[in-house]
Amino acid sequence: MSQILEGNISVKAAILAEQREIRQIMIEKKKYNHDTRFILNQAAKRNILINECTRDEIDQLASGKTHGGIVAICEERSYQSIETLQNEEATFLALLEGIEDPFNFGYVIRALYAAGCDGVIIPPRNWNSAAGVVAKASAGAAEYMNMVIADDLQETINACKAQQFSLVCALRSDRSLNVYEYTFPKKIVLAIGGELRGLSSVVKQASDQDIYIPYANDFRNAMTAASSAAILGFERLRQTIK
Repeated sequence: MSQILEGNISVKAAILAEQREIRQIMIEKKKYNHDTRFILNQAAKRNILINECTRDEIDQLASGKTHGGIVAICEERSYQSIETLQNEEATFLALLEGIEDPFNFGYVIRALYAAGCDGVIIPPRNWNSAAGVVAKASAGAAEYMNMVIADDLQETINACKAQQFSLVCALRSDRSLNVYEYTFPKKIVLAIGGELRGLSSVVKQASDQDIYIPYANDFRNAMTAASSAAILGFERLRQTIK
């Protein structure tokens, strides 16, 4: 099943990340600027078909009107395994659960990638119809981010622990530690749940350590998954560069 990526940022990321086959790039006639010239130059190097067409033709393929006159028709992206991502010195993976909205998923990926995450573990789901939304919401980060599909979550967690990863859950519990008083391990799987569903019992029971984000005010509701990903991811980054 083909997927449509829209706009300069998403199309450029798909070309440079090389995580998926690109069938062709469709660009509006005479729609050339610095970004599109770079994209077309990279596409030509990779022998990707370039098709000049009208705005109406692109509108018929795109989901909205913010494509900027360029779209890419792609195959489904490739996925990775835990074994291919682990590094002996330090590896930062994230396990994401209960994030159903493609915009939110894209925002989470964007924050994690910026914070240095090496890959995300996600449950099986058909994101084909939402690939363009995810790419756009993540500002292209979803194309660069390594992804592992956890067909069996328990087996995936076991595989992580076999590779000496620590599973750290963003979760308030009796044994939770303040994230600013916690030292992140070098090899970590950071588990983040959606605001409504949170983390499953499988993940909670396997947790090596729970951590929480302290609030300045008496606020009893959860942060968004994207906000939590940014706060926790960048705290880990701060610790690695101090």
